[in-house]
Amino acid sequence: MAEQLIYESKKSKIYLVDDGEWDRPVVMKILNFEFPTPVEIAQFYNEFDIIDGLTLKGTRNVLKRSKAKNRHALYLEYFPARTLKEVFQKKQNDILDFLYMAIGAADALGEIHQHNIIHKDISPFNVLVNLQERTVKIIDFGISTRFDLKHHYLGNPERLEGTLAYNSPEQTGRMNRTVDYRTDLYSLGVTLYEAIAGRLPFPASDAMELVHAHIAQIAEPVNVVNPVVPEVIGRIIAKLMAKNAEDRYQSAYGLKYDLEICLDHFEKTGRIPDFPLGQRDYSGKFLIQQKLYGREQEIHDLMVAYRRCAHGGKELMLVSGYSGTGKSALVREVHKPITESHGYFIEGKFDQFQRAVPYFAILKAFEEITNILLTESQSVLDGFRISIQEAVGTEGKVITDVIPQLEKIIGPQPPVPEVGGAEAQNRFNYVFRKLIHVLASKEHPLVLFIDDLQWADSSSLSLLQVLMTDRDSKYLLCICAYRDNEVSASHPFVITVGDIRQEGALINTISLGNLSKENVNELIADAVNATPDKAKELTQLVYQKTSGNAFFVNQFLKSLYQENLLWFNFDTLQWEWDMVKATEKNITDNVVELMAGKIKKLPEATQKPLKTG
Repeated sequence: MAEQLIYESKKSKIYLVDDGEWDRPVVMKILNFEFPTPVEIAQFYNEFDIIDGLTLKGTRNVLKRSKAKNRHALYLEYFPARTLKEVFQKKQNDILDFLYMAIGAADALGEIHQHNIIHKDISPFNVLVNLQERTVKIIDFGISTRFDLKHHYLGNPERLEGTLAYNSPEQTGRMNRTVDYRTDLYSLGVTLYEAIAGRLPFPASDAMELVHAHIAQIAEPVNVVNPVVPEVIGRIIAKLMAKNAEDRYQSAYGLKYDLEICLDHFEKTGRIPDFPLGQRDYSGKFLIQQKLYGREQEIHDLMVAYRRCAHGGKELMLVSGYSGTGKSALVREVHKPITESHGYFIEGKFDQFQRAVPYFAILKAFEEITNILLTESQSVLDGFRISIQEAVGTEGKVITDVIPQLEKIIGPQPPVPEVGGAEAQNRFNYVFRKLIHVLASKEHPLVLFIDDLQWADSSSLSLLQVLMTDRDSKYLLCICAYRDNEVSASHPFVITVGDIRQEGALINTISLGNLSKENVNELIADAVNATPDKAKELTQLVYQKTSGNAFFVNQFLKSLYQENLLWFNFDTLQWEWDMVKATEKNITDNVVELMAGKIKKLPEATQKPLKTG
């Protein structure tokens, strides 16, 4: 079997091989590591699992998984081409080749999305181009998925999935937004921008700067960077790179249609006149817009509180509301300003079945920040190591006993004397306070989010009081969410908050109720791309069934779509729904019953581990 090395990266090598099994040249992709971790193996074979058997014309299809050279290997179709990165070196003035390439990439991406695959790593390194044949293929499905995901990881951006220079705002994990197929459209926009401009839209060198640029900065129009580019192409790329997914193209085929208009004009006249974009841009996928309806004042209050703390303040923010009113979603809106000021966001959640475990949610949160620090550069980590060790002194074991991960930063700690119950708790609170002084700083303001505080144990409430009344503590925002319908005036949490307030700590409150009928109408009108008036009848039904509970509104609408009671009509290019059958559909007012009902609809093989887990 003849073979030729054609590409090499940190993770894999790619060979062109002439193998008799297929009677044609094929690509053999080999994992570099002789002893890879289970995660590395799973990611390597994810490409096979995702596209096996689909035979897509816009991808390099997989032939088999195997072993070669004592390494894990994939065999894939051979496609005579080079990466987009190589092909468009110094070709920024060739508009015709650019348009053919962009149309091919849009077509390939549309095909991928039709099969409910989110690529998640579109970049010029993963787009293969053959200009002579005018063909394009999208490759490397190592981190692709068939599922939507919500990603709240706020660690070191150097470790994010995908290629950071091309990641969408939501894929950075700092937008409080679900990642769906439209993340690929943003990444394609950045890829096309670089191809025709000759540089990236955000040439930041620092990873956190780059994340902030994706979230908040508007790129200079590509037709300004390269005046050869027609203005309408600049508008198309800007639309792809919109910060909010709803403002982008909603389908790769809608993008392809606009690019084909450009190509037709350019081939005939050498010019592209202006025209309205997105005239054939319909995805047919039901997506509830990724924004919080009716929460403008609450978001404002939260942002103002964070800014106070980022400038040296310390504050307790209490967020109350029934289950399903969107407390957690509201709190995570603070992700964006945190990124701008290089802050840390950590969270923990109390569990009614873990009440016997002292500090349960708080320790979960601080395990998270320990893991974040371990991903920092060596110089930053060394700085934290020295500062934390100085702060905890000879009593570090008090903390490492409950947060073992911290030993990876400050090393094993000397034993501490055994003391009685109250004294042990006081010592723990004292040392923990010292740790907070290091972690919450001007350079890195700290947001600590504790959810379901109504289930907190007495030790946790005592520690919360110590942290909030510590006069030396700064740059700290502690946000505590709780279900106010499960808390009375005599609840230990309420008493603790009263004690904290008496000691002069700054406490603010946000109370979340259900959405108004107007909010629900706006949500539905956006989701079905209709006027509020046209969505009025459906709004009335949804509001009657859910009472405006944000969680139930979302679930009810999704269930209508899943059961084909709400669908997109490609003939009329409009969303339609069956009011009669939708009216007959019941929705429980209990979250547990609702989730149990959804689980019962899963295949028996899937239900089994969920029942025994």
